[in-house]
Formats: sequence, structure tokens, C-alpha cells
Amino acid sequence: MSVEKLQNAYYVTSDMEKSVAFYRDALGLDLAFRDGNKWTQFKAGGVNFAMASDDEAPDGALGATLVFEVADIAAMVDGIREAGGEILGERDMADHGKTLTFRDPDGNLVQLYQRAS
Repeated sequence: MSVEKLQNAYYVTSDMEKSVAFYRDALGLDLAFRDGNKWTQFKAGGVNFAMASDDEAPDGALGATLVFEVADIAAMVDGIREAGGEILGERDMADHGKTLTFRDPDGNLVQLYQRAS
């Protein structure tokens, strides 16, 4: 028996409205499903990404680092800042592309990845 696919990844949020606005507006993710303030799920290039409330998540749930592939990192920076994100830095990986690391409004680490041209 083995894993078939990644079904979804999620962060725990203390403010669902702010988190939904951030991921929808700053990153342009498509909303797939919402269950009030308990759970919100987005589509991100064929993979599910969700936000869970403190009550919906298991006790002690900790975050991970999500990496979203984008065509142009520079075009995303202002929207991330305006939506309450904190830019932490950019890394040039030469032939592999580059990443932008930032925190969402809940303090979760997120990265954008842009392939090298």
C-alpha cells in the first residue's frame, strides 16, 4: 500500500475571513469550498489547499511551508504586502529559478517559486 496523491494541505487560522481574503486576493487562488468559519478549501493548480479553524484542526496542529509556483514573483509582492503578508526575502537559485519567502497574516511561512527562464 502506498500514498496515491496529496489530497490537501492546510493551515490552522485564527481569522478565517482575513486568511481567505489573503489567499484569494493576494495569491489569486480559486475558492473551491467553504464551510462557514470552520474550513475553506482552495484549488491551486490541481492540488487542494485549505484553511481550518482552531476548533476544526486537531489539537497541537502545527504549520508547514507551502510552495506555490508562479510565473512572475515580482508581480505578486505588492499584493502580498497589501493583504497583510510580510516579505522575508528572495533567493536566486540560478538555473533552478528563484523563491520568495513570506509570512501570511497568521504568521505561517509561504514561498512562491518561479522557474528560471
